[in-house]
Parts: sequence; structure tokens; C-alpha cells
Amino acid sequence: QVQLVESGGGLVQPGGSLRLSCAASGFTLDAYAVGWFRQAPGKEREGVSCISSSTGSTYYADSVKGRFTISRDKAKNTVVLQMNSLKSEDTAVYYCATAIQPALLHDYEYDYWGQGTQVTVSS
Repeated sequence: QVQLVESGGGLVQPGGSLRLSCAASGFTLDAYAVGWFRQAPGKEREGVSCISSSTGSTYYADSVKGRFTISRDKAKNTVVLQMNSLKSEDTAVYYCATAIQPALLHDYEYDYWGQGTQVTVSS
């Protein structure tokens, strides 16, 4: 069964950190570009970060550059999003998605999506 599952969300204070994981089952995540997206209440979904399948190149939205890091854990067939120095405006449901073609942070580039994990940054 092909599945993408996000985990690691939760409640954290401003300035804190969270580590989100995107775990794949039924296929090898290495063969796909993987993107992280988020959607806050009342707002459109926005791209956060992505990692390519071939070179491992990474890309970040300006809003998270310098605070978030995306990486692959090939042994676990996962992609991790390390989020540091979290701000209240990072509060959203975070989704991971895969693209067989090279992709950046446009959601129409991605074919398969996980169900999302909630991140809440609040004191």
C-alpha cells in the first residue's frame, strides 16, 4: 500500500523547535522530489521547503530560510523537516508531498500528499 505519513507536529512555544518526519511506505522516497507545504486557517496552502531526488538540492521559502532544514534519511525512507526558532506565524497544518518530476514549491507540481500534521506555536 502506497502511503505518506507525516508526524512530529505538536504545540511548542515561540523560539522552540520541532522535527517533522514524512515517512513513505510502498515506494522508495529517494526516487521522488519531496516538498513540505503548510496551510494556516483561512489562508492558502504555501510551499515551505523541498528537496530534489537526484542531487539532493534543497530550496526554502523566504519566510523559513535560515530556520528550517530539510533532509533525507534514506535508511528510514523518510524526509525530515527540522524547524528551529519557531514563530507564531508558523502555526499551520504541515503536509509532505512527492513529485516524480523535478519540482519546487508549487503544489500543482506534486502528485501524492500525506494527511498532514498540526504545528501550533503559542505561549
